[in-house]
Amino acid sequence: MTTPNELRLLPWTGPGDKPCYLSTDDPDGYMSRLADGIEAIQLGTASELLEEASEALGNQDTSLDEMRCLVTELTGALRAVCRVATSRGHLRATSDSSQTAY
Repeated sequence: MTTPNELRLLPWTGPGDKPCYLSTDDPDGYMSRLADGIEAIQLGTASELLEEASEALGNQDTSLDEMRCLVTELTGALRAVCRVATSRGHLRATSDSSQTAY
């Protein structure tokens, strides 16, 4: 099993918005693949929202309510992207340190 510093931060939260972690020796296991898939969806959603925001900013007819809704969606997407970046950064650091350990 993995050591505590090798836990994977999952792309979803638990009750009370607490972080969820995965401990596994199998990076290709079901939960790892599920997390990878959800991360891909989250990154795709963020990319789509970024394009939508660029269009909305360039459109003088975009209402204040539409902008508020977009900002709310962007906030959630940015939170997800930050979680993915944190998780991947931690996984990379763990992988780099395990490759250099003798």
